[in-house]
Amino acid sequence: MRVTCRILAAFAVVALWCGAASAEVTLKAVMHSDVKIVDPIWTTAYITRNHGYMIYDTLFAMDEKGEVKPQMVEKYTESPDKLTFAFTLRDGLLWHDGAPVTAEDCVASLKRWGARDSMGQKLMSSVAALAAPDARTIRMTLKEPYGLVLQTLAKPGANVPFMMPKRVAETDPGKQITDFTGSGPFIFKADEWRPGEKAVYLKNTKYKPRSEPASGLAGAKVAKVDRVEWIWIADAQTQVNALINGEVDFVEAPPHDLLPLLRADKNIELLAFNPAGRQNALRFNVLHRPFDNPKIRLAVAYALNQKDLLDSVIGDPKWYLECKSMFPCGSPLQSTKGWDDKFGSDFAKARALLQEAGYDGTPVVLMQSTDIVSLANLAPVTKSLMEKAGFKVDLQAMDWQTLVTRRTKKDPPAAGGWHAFLTSWASVDILDPVATSFLNASCDKASFGWPCDPALEKLRDAFAKETDPTKQKAIAEAVQLRAVEYPTHLQLGQYVQPQAFRRNVTGLLPAPTLALWNIEVK
Repeated sequence: MRVTCRILAAFAVVALWCGAASAEVTLKAVMHSDVKIVDPIWTTAYITRNHGYMIYDTLFAMDEKGEVKPQMVEKYTESPDKLTFAFTLRDGLLWHDGAPVTAEDCVASLKRWGARDSMGQKLMSSVAALAAPDARTIRMTLKEPYGLVLQTLAKPGANVPFMMPKRVAETDPGKQITDFTGSGPFIFKADEWRPGEKAVYLKNTKYKPRSEPASGLAGAKVAKVDRVEWIWIADAQTQVNALINGEVDFVEAPPHDLLPLLRADKNIELLAFNPAGRQNALRFNVLHRPFDNPKIRLAVAYALNQKDLLDSVIGDPKWYLECKSMFPCGSPLQSTKGWDDKFGSDFAKARALLQEAGYDGTPVVLMQSTDIVSLANLAPVTKSLMEKAGFKVDLQAMDWQTLVTRRTKKDPPAAGGWHAFLTSWASVDILDPVATSFLNASCDKASFGWPCDPALEKLRDAFAKETDPTKQKAIAEAVQLRAVEYPTHLQLGQYVQPQAFRRNVTGLLPAPTLALWNIEVK
């Protein structure tokens, strides 16, 4: 009998008469980065955000159409004066350890998130009180009407307002959590986590999904596989070979130059789950010379050009778009106002600005991420263009997770700090001046780079309180003009990143960010 069962198992035949249970279904995925940081409030790194969506849940979520829908919330009310919101949690929500989710947990989670996130900070600055009058009710009282309450609570990108147990959420926002208890559709197997190798998630059999169909990040989050393994493969060609050979089921960010190879394989399917795409960005650290001088930062905008940068990592123009707007081209706030003459590699203009600003030849420490294909070549091209404009550039290569940790340091560049690095944002995360984290210019409260500009903050506040779309558009253009005078970052063009998966994998949801529930492996 034992030999017979082994033979049947080898041919994947269900044999109940052998006493065998149905086989465990595992999804093996290669993500865009290794995961070394697992606190999605401490960092804005997208790999950590993806991890967050696996194990945590949110009060509200954005569906496939970009509309805000309740998620952990069952119902909510807004007072006639628009100053008080009451959110009632769904019945039956449990933490992974079996304890019920309470409003106190959510209040603590919102406070920790609101101390770190750009949109959260703006919302919390308008909150007079945040309380839990009973176990299922969250009450938010505002100082004045605020037009982005639900949009902020449903924001799909980093930092996402994930709910955590109170004991975890009370962790200092400046420190990383060590308890990974969530309430989401998967459970993080911390004992199997091997940074540089893999991260493992198990189906949460006690998760109570919503009754609505899954749509984007909203609706029913039904885990249809028993186990998800994020397998880290640093080399892009090896990632693609593993997918073609059936060693993995899914590759989140296959390199664009290998897409023809994948498209030619009848067992592989390509899908861009986020057709709105991403925007490349160069982030400045304004704390140290030379980028403490806004004119020197602006000189970089004249030195760079989007086409060279996009060609270096994407190559095929059908996947990218040159776009000088700070807010994504194709979005309601698209405008090139103030930026039309930038990003044309006008080296003469750049050199004139450097001379005017008194640039003294201080080397710029430019951090390069080497293990994310869509970023790796951006830094060398940036270095070359900056040097043609008269900058001295010290290119320092490292893996993305090392860069993510180092960018939090305020130390001088000569002591392990930095001047600039390149990254990308999902378009959905930069749709307006409040959502765009890199426009947060609130000094020490701003994200890494720490821009400090009261004029920008005044405009961002005005946008948050305005509800008229025409007036919002005017404020957004004023933000762009101010960002020319006080650059916080540079927008370096848009691109679309398709995903690749084997045809026995179904259920990938179109969404603002990656959602691995609803997926089946047959």
